[in-house]
Amino acid sequence: MMQATLLQLFDLLAQTLFDVAPIAAILVGFQVGVLRQKVPQLRKVLVGSAYVVIGLTLFLFGLEKALFPLGKTMAKQLTDPAFISGGKALSSLVWSDYYWTYLFAFAIGFATTIAEPSLIAVSLKAQQVSGGAVGAWGLRLAVAFGVALSLAVGTFRIVTGTPLYLYMIAGYIVVVIQTLYTPRMIVPLAYDSGGVTTSTVTVPLVAALGLGLASTVPGRSPLLDGFGLIALASLFPMITVMGYAQIGAYVSQRKQRSKQKYGGGQDPLQAESTAEGLTP
Repeated sequence: MMQATLLQLFDLLAQTLFDVAPIAAILVGFQVGVLRQKVPQLRKVLVGSAYVVIGLTLFLFGLEKALFPLGKTMAKQLTDPAFISGGKALSSLVWSDYYWTYLFAFAIGFATTIAEPSLIAVSLKAQQVSGGAVGAWGLRLAVAFGVALSLAVGTFRIVTGTPLYLYMIAGYIVVVIQTLYTPRMIVPLAYDSGGVTTSTVTVPLVAALGLGLASTVPGRSPLLDGFGLIALASLFPMITVMGYAQIGAYVSQRKQRSKQKYGGGQDPLQAESTAEGLTP
């Protein structure tokens, strides 16, 4: 057992090296061949690259051994007709009988997105580039809420059998309208947020949930109805991130108006009390 685990770990290490090698070759090739300059701080680059490969290997190994099996097992159990029906005939089930599935989809979407490495990297860079105007945690929470909402809506779509294109058309209409009224600084970041969610952690669990649900709901086809959750998971974060920016801009504008109304940087409550003669 231990030997088989070690062999699997080394195979995954070799696969990670194979996947990372083209990136390293392109970076070194352009640095040396095109720019004709030495790689700065070569030793640190090599050590950091080794850390990246080892970290990715252990991360993927942990996902494969722990998170993926657990997520698939729970998705299978929650979509089991015996659990959902509670003794009723499957033909008599309605969309509201699948409430545990909606709740699980929301929770697993939020949790996996918070743990998504690509989102963590993007949020930290966004905070750094914006000088703190975009909070890393605020962005991560907004994206995670969007993915969670998308999975809940996506499981509802599978249960009800409504066409995917209706959700996509309605969602992108909302995105276009939001784009017109969202601070310009956040729009490109919001669009990119939809892409970073569909990465290592989220996709396998989302796919397992959609296929498992489509295979157990009467009248649904895993091929026609089981897919599409990932498309929604790319759409909804754009809506929630722009919504997060719009709420932040609205709150900021209200604070600014309050300061202007009650005079400079004085606290509004104190200024109001002074105006009414309640304080000396």
